[in-house]
Parts: sequence; structure tokens; C-alpha cells
Amino acid sequence: MNRTLFLGMRVIRYRMKTLVYQRPLHVNERSVYSWSQQKTFRRPGPQALPIVTSFLALAFFSKVPVVDSPRSLSTDPSATISNCSTKMSAKLQKAKQEALWGMFVADALAMPVHWYYSPSDIKSGYGGWLTGFQAPEKHHPSSILTISATGGSGRSAGMGKSKPVIGDVILHDKLKYWTNRDRTVHYHQGMKAGDNTLNTVMALNMLQTMQKVDPQASMDPRELRGLVLEQYVKFMTTPCSHNDTYAESFHRSFFKDWSESKMRPTSAEALLHWTEDRYLAKSKGYSDHQLVVIGAIVPAIPWIIHYAHKSESECAKATVDFIKLTYPEPGLVPFIDIYSRLLHGVLNGHSLQQEVLKTLSNAQLGGEQKRDVVLKLLDMAKGLPKGSEQRLKLHQSATARLGSACYVEGAMSSMLFLALEFADDVNAGLLANANCGGENCHRGAALGALLGASVGYKDCQISPEFKEGLGSMKNGLVTLIEQMNS
Repeated sequence: MNRTLFLGMRVIRYRMKTLVYQRPLHVNERSVYSWSQQKTFRRPGPQALPIVTSFLALAFFSKVPVVDSPRSLSTDPSATISNCSTKMSAKLQKAKQEALWGMFVADALAMPVHWYYSPSDIKSGYGGWLTGFQAPEKHHPSSILTISATGGSGRSAGMGKSKPVIGDVILHDKLKYWTNRDRTVHYHQGMKAGDNTLNTVMALNMLQTMQKVDPQASMDPRELRGLVLEQYVKFMTTPCSHNDTYAESFHRSFFKDWSESKMRPTSAEALLHWTEDRYLAKSKGYSDHQLVVIGAIVPAIPWIIHYAHKSESECAKATVDFIKLTYPEPGLVPFIDIYSRLLHGVLNGHSLQQEVLKTLSNAQLGGEQKRDVVLKLLDMAKGLPKGSEQRLKLHQSATARLGSACYVEGAMSSMLFLALEFADDVNAGLLANANCGGENCHRGAALGALLGASVGYKDCQISPEFKEGLGSMKNGLVTLIEQMNS
């Protein structure tokens, strides 16, 4: 029987009494830097694998717990969960709870420096690297808010005289910031320290709806999708329902099509039919790359948490089926499926490191070549002192190389790098994500949920200081968690 040990980032495979040590493959510096520009590069030849004596193997075995591959423990996770003890059930509840805290804290920490593509602007603009929650500065050094389309997805160029969705249908009092002549308007101007961005606020609204109408996750998933969509439309079209200024492309595209439809559906059943027809039409037509983004993971997380006690396949399907109705892009589907299975595994006690390494090997993310790049970057980071500015700059460089923008493949790659780097230090990971800049809010929400879920099975938690400092969403989140645990 083959088994696998993880010592830091060293993979150790063994059979019977023979221990084999395998270092990550070497990837030269040019290949690492140019990953985002080229999909292929020359890999080195095979390396000899040194054999370690059985004496050293015994030493390893006496100190390191042996863990079977997560998927080999059970072919049906739901069967494992249904037969688990009360203690295991409590751990799953804690994992879900900490995943939510991680998601909200990571988003709020990153909010003031969301889309800062030059990390040095973070240090200069806030008097040093972020160490906690901050309100956003009035001016954003790389803002493109004022050239973003107000009547649909993407940029304003080419939109013609389409009727604005911003100000008329959603974000009712925010149009003036989108049309301002000042090109430095902050995406989240006016928000306070610890506040959450729109997608995360939307996720809380979705979770509250799920808890209200389907607390036992026993409702037909399609019926639940309709009720969540109904509440989403009500929430987004109600003035002053949230305090964010920015809405990403999927919101604007959704409500452009919705406002132009004959009936403007508002009921659960009508919205189900409308969104299902919309997906079919959109998936056959022009692809909108502005929707194939990591922001889609944020509204996916509530579905993964809601169905965490179900089988991996059931959970992933329910999640994908909803996201298709809000992000009608077939190219996004594999990435939502990948993340759903990853978070589901971690919520159910599987090793974060093992699950991330398997995910990195997925062909959608670049396969073994991308995994080798990430492992090389992690090796480079380990050569620098923990908590040092030199190591932070390596993190910033790594996320820039792997993908710091919103597009899902690169953003997920960066997120998975950070998940491995901070698998055993969740609070440092949440701060590092913020200080790496780029699309750090939605990347952070995805990362925070993973890191949070993993601490559900450890003797640690998200920092109480971070939980206490969370802003306008804290009370709603606390109430939701209490209801989930009751």
C-alpha cells in the first residue's frame, strides 16, 4: 500500500520499509517569471531518487503521523460524515464557522488596498504594511472605476448610450463616483475599517436566506436556487442595502439583462426560468471574459458550506448549478468545480496541503508544470526569515508572476500558493494576502475560507482581534453562526 507524508513542502512516499525522498523538480528563474506569458517551458530531466535507510524511516515514522490520501479514506464522503461521531460533527461545525470568519476577515483586511497592483503603493499610502483593518484612503493610485461601464460588464468604451444600471437599478446613490472626472476615486470609498466588499456582503445575504428557508439542507437544490435568486434581486435593487461603491461585471451584466427583459422577474420560479434561459443563450454566444474571474468563488462559498455534509459531487454540482445562473460563462464552470471540491475536502478534515497539491496538478490550472512552479516559489520563500519584509516581497513577486489580476486561472494559482505558504499560520496568511495587492479581496475570501476551514481541525483559530474588529457585517455573521450551531 502506498502512503504519503508531508513534511513542510517535502513529499515523502514510501512502500513497506523503504522511504523515498523526492524534492520538487527544479524550474529555472526565467520559467517562473514568464509563466503568465507562456504556457509551456522545458522541464528538466528525471532526477535520481535517493533511498533512505529503514533506520531513518523508523525515526520519521515515530515522529510524523501517517495520513492516507483523503479520497482513499472513503469513496463516499457523505457516508463517512453520516456515520461520524458527535465530536467529528462538532469539528465540521467549527470548520464551517472558521471558514466564514476567514472569508470575511480576509476580504475586510484587503478592502482598503483592493486592486493596488503596485504593492509599494500600499506601504507608502498607509504608512507601512497593513497589520489590521484600515479605512480606504480617498484616492486610489491605480483606479479605473471611472472608466468602468455603468450599463453592463467591462469598460465604458464601446458601451454607446446604453442606459446606466448603476444608479438606476443597483448602487442607487453611487453613480456620481463612477462618472467623476477624478480618475483616482477609490472603488470602496466611504467604507469604514473592517467593512466588507459587495460580493462578500452578498454571500452573507445568501447564507442568511439558506439558513432561513433550508436549515437542514433538505430542500430540492433547484428550489433553493430560486429562493436565493429572489432574495439577491431584492437585495441588490433595494436602495441603501449595503455601503459599497463598486459592483463587479457580473452584477452589472445580470441587471442590464434583467432590466431589459419584458417582465423584470422577481419571484423565485420566474427568476429560475429567466436565469436558466439566459445561461443557455449566453453560453452559445459571445464569451464575456470579464465574468471568468475569481470573484465568482465568493458567491460559491455559501453553497459549499451549506452542502459540506453532503458528498463531494453533490456539493460541487449544487455550487456550479447556482454560479451558472449568475455568471453565465461555461469557461468558468471547471474552476468553480475545482474550488468546490477543494473546500469541501478541507471542511471535512482532509489535509489542506494535500488537497491543494492535488488541485495544483489539475490541467485547468496548468497541471504538473504549474505545480512545479509553485513548489519552486515555496522553496525560495523558505530561504527567507518568516515575517520578514524580504519574505513578504517574495510573496508579492510570486502572486504577480502567477496572476494578481481577477482572471480566474492566475488568481487561483496565486491563492493556492498562499494557501500552501500559510497552511499553518492562518492569521499571517490573511495579512500577507492583503499586502500582496492585486485582486486581493476576492482572492482573499477564497483563501480565507480554506485557511479558516483547516483550523477547524487544529488547536487554533482566526485571531479574536480580527473577529472583534470586523465592521458592519459582524453582527449578521455572528447571528448566522449561532443559528447554524443551534
